[in-house]
Amino acid sequence: MADCGSCVGLCCVALAFARSADFAFDKPAGDPCVNLEDDFRCGIHPHLRDRGFKGCTVFDCFGAGQKVTQSTFDGRSWRDDPETRAGMFSVFPVMRQLHELLWYLDEALRMPAAAPLHSELTRASAAVEALTASSPERILETDLEEVRGPIAELLREASRMARSGLPALPTTGKTKRVGPGADLLGADLSGLSLRGAELRGALLIAADLRGSDLSFAELIGADLRDAELSGADLASAIYLTQVQVNAARGDARTLLPPNLQRPSHWAS
Repeated sequence: MADCGSCVGLCCVALAFARSADFAFDKPAGDPCVNLEDDFRCGIHPHLRDRGFKGCTVFDCFGAGQKVTQSTFDGRSWRDDPETRAGMFSVFPVMRQLHELLWYLDEALRMPAAAPLHSELTRASAAVEALTASSPERILETDLEEVRGPIAELLREASRMARSGLPALPTTGKTKRVGPGADLLGADLSGLSLRGAELRGALLIAADLRGSDLSFAELIGADLRDAELSGADLASAIYLTQVQVNAARGDARTLLPPNLQRPSHWAS
């Protein structure tokens, strides 16, 4: 989990963003956001959406910011120690991806059905954790695709085990296009049983999922921007992240996994 108080505003400096529906202006990588204050806090944090910074409200570093600040660079700051600047800004995006992998591995380890894989998942997690604890130079040498490949297969197998025994979705009607990587932009999937659906990498932007049952649906990499989740059941959805939840729309009836928070911008 991200601990912004132990970071030096790396997401507000190291990363670039472009003026769009998500950001109010352009910011090159390496330039501090004008809203970043001297204490590394966001000066408009309670009003980000109102000020045109919706993109900031959906971002999650998965704890990479504090790891880079407190561990990799021993508590130093790019502002107080300019020599750390280039290194910190280069390491942060790599560390974020490694921490995201750790988050998914931890999720897989929580699945009782994936118990036969727990030893492999634990070894994979330990290997990634060791990478995150290494020197800046070693982290920057990391071949992320090489690291991600075998882990992705482990995660897929854990998901298959968790979904084993669930009935297949109908291949006709509204669910006929549901599947890994499916283009479901704006699709009407409201009120459907999508239990155990493979929605890995699916494009679900602005899809209507109101009242749908997404129990044990695999959502790793699914794009849920502006998807309508009011009244949907995602309490046991597989690999659902806070980033995806923050990007979607929901309400007080939306059921979420216990480790995820209901966004403040959702309807009451």
